[in-house]
Amino acid sequence: MEIRTVGVLGAGQMGAGIAQVAAMSGYDVILTDISEAQIERARAGIDKSLSKLVAKERITAEAKDAALGRLSLGTDMGAHRGADLVVEAVTENEPLKLKLLAELDGLMHEDAILASNTSSISITRLAAHTGRAERFIGMHFMNPVPIMKLVEVIRGLETSDATYAATRTLAEAMGKTVVLSQDFPGFIVNRILIPMLNEAVYALYEGVASAEDIDAAMKLGTNQPMGPLTLADFIGLDTVLAIAEVLHDGLGDPKYRPCPLLRQYVDAGRLGRKAGRGFFDYRT
Repeated sequence: MEIRTVGVLGAGQMGAGIAQVAAMSGYDVILTDISEAQIERARAGIDKSLSKLVAKERITAEAKDAALGRLSLGTDMGAHRGADLVVEAVTENEPLKLKLLAELDGLMHEDAILASNTSSISITRLAAHTGRAERFIGMHFMNPVPIMKLVEVIRGLETSDATYAATRTLAEAMGKTVVLSQDFPGFIVNRILIPMLNEAVYALYEGVASAEDIDAAMKLGTNQPMGPLTLADFIGLDTVLAIAEVLHDGLGDPKYRPCPLLRQYVDAGRLGRKAGRGFFDYRT
């Protein structure tokens, strides 16, 4: 399976990042989203990101122009008919993913690979709603995609060896380090990370310390680049909650129960950096 054209469905921060890195790596890229406004934000964001790389002399102006020339953006999902692999990168909402994956499956050519950038949802279950379970795989990029080197590749129960090999080759050609995870809730990173973030929220909820002191303790005591509550705000508290619920439901262990304070913040719309407020205030 030789991949020449990569499709990305969803032009949010993750989708735009995946599209940018694929285009920089020499692939023709089709990036689509239902929202024209989101497409324009993605276009501007990719241009800005590439311009920063030029300013830092990490790439040339010619390389920037070449990457942009390989990138096609639009709102027509039908554009993915010509892709050899499409990465679904929409919000972490299983019913929405199932709907869009089924639509993509009906559009793509028979030998194309369909991948999901889900951070926690069962690849086997998503694949079962398509007609290409052998050619379905998880490809979980880390945020921000142009900077973070890791890609978790997740094999579903029916994923073929050829699909895995082609996907791994693509990720490595994009400059990523690949780790292979079996299809269990949360995979590797979020199976470990989300309980830590959730426990930090419990520490705040129970009055162990202030948000500032919890983050300072973890940064200085464990040499993390940012504190867990700041990281939760960066990820988005709605996304953290959704993954925590997948872990709790999928593994059935009460230790994964989402903290009530996390749920309360999400109910209030305090979703973190993207909303201006989460555990910290970003409005000033």
